[in-house]
Amino acid sequence: MAYLHSNVPYFKAWVRREYTHNHEKYHGEFLHAMVIGVTTMPNRCLSFQVIFTGSEAEGDEEDTVHGGAMWARMPLTALVADIPLEEWPEPMETYDAQPWDCASYHHSVFVMDRATPCPWLAKIDGNMLPAKYLFTVDYAESEIADDPAQHKQSHVLQLLDAGDWTGNIVALPNNRVRVTHPAWFAAGEGAPDFKPSQHIHYSKSDLDYTLDVNRVFDNLYNED
Repeated sequence: MAYLHSNVPYFKAWVRREYTHNHEKYHGEFLHAMVIGVTTMPNRCLSFQVIFTGSEAEGDEEDTVHGGAMWARMPLTALVADIPLEEWPEPMETYDAQPWDCASYHHSVFVMDRATPCPWLAKIDGNMLPAKYLFTVDYAESEIADDPAQHKQSHVLQLLDAGDWTGNIVALPNNRVRVTHPAWFAAGEGAPDFKPSQHIHYSKSDLDYTLDVNRVFDNLYNED
């Protein structure tokens, strides 16, 4: 279980340049970068370790200054996917890009192989938007992360064909996404009939554990 920072499956992105200058200037400009790590701080959105490549956006002057420069804890909302775009996407509010903040410093980063080739749908502002899955961040060792009624994963996605938001990077929990794959299963429509669990399941939670000791401790060494 990592604390604070982990490597991520590396991907290329554009960084909104105002994030590199205290939001004082450079709005509407972008710097190219490689995203190589993630940081999880409670009550904040995901943030990322980036290495700027020095590659320029089409139509911009050659960027020979930023290549190789690094930045830690670049917020999720600063990132735009390095995919073909007709126009730069509009910035997103943090509550749209990641409606639940990180739940713990302790986390794990993994790729769900079976779900990786699938088209995903991301529910944002009431709309189901097509998305590409990158990886997942899960949390542990905090009151929120370990509560079954409050636990959330963060699935990191690139938005595709999402209107003014096409290309933005988001991090959504299970109840804001849907995985589709017609060869494997029929994707449902509407909200599943689910309700968050309030229960923690463990072996000693049932009174029968103490009332029927022989059953509980029946093993290969029990001669009776």
